[in-house]
Amino acid sequence: MSTTRLTRRSQRKLAPWLFLAPGMLMFLVYVIVPILQSIWISFHEWDGLGPMTWVGLQNYVDLLDDDSFYTSLENNVIWLALYLLAVPAGLFIALFLNQTVAGIRFYKSLFFFPFVISQVVVGLIFSWFYAPDFGLLPKILGLLTGQEIAILADERFATYGVIAAGLWPQIAYCMILYLTGLNNINPELVEAARMDNARGWSMLWHIIIPQLRPATFIAIVVTVIGALRSFDLVSIMTVGGPFGATRVLSYFMYEQSLSEYGVAMGYGAAIAVVLFAIMLVFISLFIVRMLSQERNG
Repeated sequence: MSTTRLTRRSQRKLAPWLFLAPGMLMFLVYVIVPILQSIWISFHEWDGLGPMTWVGLQNYVDLLDDDSFYTSLENNVIWLALYLLAVPAGLFIALFLNQTVAGIRFYKSLFFFPFVISQVVVGLIFSWFYAPDFGLLPKILGLLTGQEIAILADERFATYGVIAAGLWPQIAYCMILYLTGLNNINPELVEAARMDNARGWSMLWHIIIPQLRPATFIAIVVTVIGALRSFDLVSIMTVGGPFGATRVLSYFMYEQSLSEYGVAMGYGAAIAVVLFAIMLVFISLFIVRMLSQERNG
């Protein structure tokens, strides 16, 4: 009898690990191993085909002397600062769409539309929107200021134009996360708050937002990752131009190691490692802050 109980206990302990094993194996093979390989390659000089030559930290030293690296890093910081606007914007749109008003399904479909189209299509739509010959935005600016501006051809505005294109689907994604979170809010807490005369911002800040922490966590993590990798829209809309003004770290890495003229795989791997470290720092800080808030709460 005791042997049977021990067998059942061991099976219960083993069962979760058996279910997790395929996912853990895939994560190891397709995430952990490539990260370690990238770190290893970053210490070498390699063209992707021939033998690798050990150079130690030379790729990182060269990176610190490269003006293109600092331009890319600065653009990534701008991306991150502005991209995080998607989180509060998504929240307020979700609060609006969570109301029972006439035509709400139509409004939901309009806001949901950017999420279902690919980044390539988003990039093309905004490229046409900014086009100086037939784009709507230059025409509007021409009517208002008397001067049409080619957004993507101007070093001052090109980065912000690409970020605006990225914010469109990112806000939709955050909105969907918050709509899901709003459906899981405890109605008893809301009713109790109303009985205590909680209304408006007081209700939102003290009752609604604390219950949306899981959605906020996912929204911020995904938004930070999207802001820092931000490759596809730059590639489609500006190809890093004009004169490298819209280049970000992910596109800089592509230029150096994988583009038509890029053969510096070790240098590109060093850029990838720096980008990964920045992502890791931001996400780790947010996770630690969220865990401390949950403990204190």
